[in-house]
Amino acid sequence: MEKIQHNFITVRGLKLHIAELGSGPNVVLFLHGFPEIWYSWRHQMVAVADAGFRAIAPDYRGYGLSDPPPEPHKATFADFVSDIVAILDHLGLNKVYVVAKDFGFRPAYLLAHFHPERVSGVVTLGVPYLPPGPLEFHKHLPEGFYIARWREPGRAEADFGRFDPKTVVKNVYILFSKSEIPIAKENEEIMDLVDPSTALPSWFSDEDLSAYGALYEKSGFQTALKVPYRSMDEEFDIADPVVKLPALLIMGCKDYVFKFPGIEDFIKSGKVKEFVPNLDVIYLPEGTHFVQEQSPELVNELILDFLKAHS
Repeated sequence: MEKIQHNFITVRGLKLHIAELGSGPNVVLFLHGFPEIWYSWRHQMVAVADAGFRAIAPDYRGYGLSDPPPEPHKATFADFVSDIVAILDHLGLNKVYVVAKDFGFRPAYLLAHFHPERVSGVVTLGVPYLPPGPLEFHKHLPEGFYIARWREPGRAEADFGRFDPKTVVKNVYILFSKSEIPIAKENEEIMDLVDPSTALPSWFSDEDLSAYGALYEKSGFQTALKVPYRSMDEEFDIADPVVKLPALLIMGCKDYVFKFPGIEDFIKSGKVKEFVPNLDVIYLPEGTHFVQEQSPELVNELILDFLKAHS
């Protein structure tokens, strides 16, 4: 990890952090989810760089080492996409492969919608392509569903505020590594779902947790709560929802996202391919929501196979 370089570039009025490794004309852009950060791609960056690709992993605005927007409560997915385009322009990159995790699927596929000439292919982990438009899972699950709670202004801030950022990240990693959707009872908060004595997943070290904790100590959670959770109703002017680029979805069979209403059927019935006809889907039997950190060598191999097949 010490080989990874860290740079800051100023685009759209904000200083954004970019982790980079490798060189060459073929570039892989890594987009993180929540509670992740550039660091969640540490294993994949080394693997693709060793294979001759250039790896770039930004922190979104308001995440990690990147500047927060002047009004975090107004941040949008559209801002993230515009930032990504500005980063590519700043670095002189005409075309990239995009590898995205969790809610990163949305900026990845929005980039493919609005700028298909700049995307060679898309890989997503943990969440499939979903047609642009409001995401309404919270309307079909109990009031204590974690997304419903985190969408409520002030609720997560009060919940998270009882702990230091390192503990918040630890709790979310523990919760999101399970195969059940985190749902709190009426008289408890999401952070209360984790017993303080619960150990981290075996593949996530104390050193990893300290790295995440330090990054969120810097950024806080204000922008992270706005995007994605409070931006799920965001609409986009897209006439044709079909993405014809080469694509790959990597899903852990023990990923709690499979329990979201309609998701398993959407993927396994093949309906997702109505929107992404050139999509391959690979299932990892023991995989949880954090497959790229849980099984890095296997995920690295899958990503590299995809990159080499479409280079």
